Order: sequence, then C-alpha cells, then structure tokens
Amino acid sequence: MISIDPQKNSERDNYKILIGSIIPRPIAFVTTQSEDGIVNGAPFSYFNIVSSNPPMVSLAIQRPSGELKDTARNIYSSREFVVHIVDDENVVKINKTAASLPATESEIELANLTLVQSENVTVPGVREAKVRMECRLVQSIPFGGDGPGSDLFIGEVVRFHVDEAIYEDGRIDPRGLNAVSRLAGANYAKIGDIFSIERPK
Repeated sequence: MISIDPQKNSERDNYKILIGSIIPRPIAFVTTQSEDGIVNGAPFSYFNIVSSNPPMVSLAIQRPSGELKDTARNIYSSREFVVHIVDDENVVKINKTAASLPATESEIELANLTLVQSENVTVPGVREAKVRMECRLVQSIPFGGDGPGSDLFIGEVVRFHVDEAIYEDGRIDPRGLNAVSRLAGANYAKIGDIFSIERPK
C-alpha cells in the first residue's frame, strides 16, 4: 500500500488520484442562463444527491484558472439551473458541450441539442435527456479564495421530468435510463451487471 500526503502533491496529482479512484461518477449535464439570455450547457461529474426531503442535489464546479466558469457565474446570478442525467443516447452530443466557448456563445447550439421550456424556473432544459430536474439554489460555498479552487452549489429540485417509457410505479428502470458514468481521462462506463444484497435489519 502506497501512502501519499496530499499536501506534498500538486493539484494535478491529487486530481488524478481522486478521479481515478472515486468511480464511477454520475454526470450532470447542467443548463443555465446568462443575464443576456444565452443558454449555457456543460457536463459535470462532481455531482450527487444531498437529500430527499426536500429533494436536493450538489454540484461542484472547478475554477482551474481562478476564474468562474460560465455555469457557476450564471448560477450565482440567477440562482437557477437544470440538471439532466447523461445516458448512452445523448453522451456524444453532451461531450461536445465540454468545449471552451466564449460566454456569448451557446454550447446547446454547438451540440445541436433541443431546448425545452421549464415549468418552475426560467432556465430551459434540453429534450434529449430522459431525466431532468429543475433546481433552485439553496446554498453556495466557494473554496480556494480568489485563486484556483471550486464552488459548491446545493440546489433544491422543484420539478422532475422523467420519460414515461422508463417510469413505473414511482420507480425508474435503470436499464431503460442506461445512464453513463465518468471515469478518468476520456473514459466513461455504462451500467454493467446489476446484483442485489439485502440490507441487514
């Protein structure tokens, strides 16, 4: 077993250990809207559930150069965002949205995704996702001061949208959703074998 002190590692070395070991990671494709009305879309794998009562999700957005990414800036400004689950049918298009574009250009158009109006927030979603969640910002926590760091956002889900083909009796069919997850580098993973272990009482 190798013992590593993260304080003696570079940020990149810690990054490689984290993304290589915390796998698979769910991917949130997040749409936000700028003050000028530009709809931004970007994928993030620092994403998970926070609570079911109320329903809340977390999203951490890195600041690799010390500057806020468009998604983070828009969330701070509007306090709204839409989270979409990335699946095997939309992952290629959504991967295109990871390109670095000026804030005046929309990744949605670049990836040829279809905007759909939200019900409870002003930020639109995209039709190509089987699951999307309209969110309002509950809390934001910046890390790292003014330099490279990240911003942690916790959003309350105020509306779920689920493809009826994968939804039955309040449950989502994992095979029907066929979500993809993030590994390290350019690697992704699909749902593999599914097995059950009963929880102890």
